Amino acid sequence: SRLEDIRPALGPALVWAPSISSFSQMAPRKPFVGGNWKSNGTVESAKTLCAALNSGSAAYRNKVEVVLCPIAPQIGLVSRLVRKSPIKAGAQNVSATAEGAFTGEISAAQLKDSGIQWTCIGHSERRTKFGEIDKVTAEKIEQCQKAGISVIFCIGELLEEREAGKTDEVNKRQLDAVYSQINDWKKVVIAYEPVWDIGT
Repeated sequence: SRLEDIRPALGPALVWAPSISSFSQMAPRKPFVGGNWKSNGTVESAKTLCAALNSGSAAYRNKVEVVLCPIAPQIGLVSRLVRKSPIKAGAQNVSATAEGAFTGEISAAQLKDSGIQWTCIGHSERRTKFGEIDKVTAEKIEQCQKAGISVIFCIGELLEEREAGKTDEVNKRQLDAVYSQINDWKKVVIAYEPVWDIGT
């Protein structure tokens, strides 16, 4: 199965990014580190954190790809603060629709227009707290592929799913939902973080 093809690469807190669409011929790529700030932080704390990250960025320049996902109002600020470093700023969420009468939504094309290259999709909090089902993650991936936005696609099982022996089933389902929407795997990073392991 597709999951078995990639399972050797999966592990706790893994961020996995295929560089080609054939899983049986995965090529190595630059390590990837993503930082999701969730609904935290102020302008001042963003400035402080970016200054600290900038000061150490020379050590990993051209060696590690780093993306920060601050709260939406701070994406532009963070982008400016890290512009001289190899760090990029991304969004924590994106709309499953294009532009239109969708109050509060930000489309993939609008991210692109704003110079934002990355977004998260399918984070466990979006799935469990906001009802983001697999169909919606697939629609979001489709919009990002059309717009050329790179995606950190999050997968992972709940504690009760792990205890029920459904780890592979859950992750396979989450991945299967989006395969048909992905044409350019260079613009997708798969982030596996078991929900039960977050904060432990």
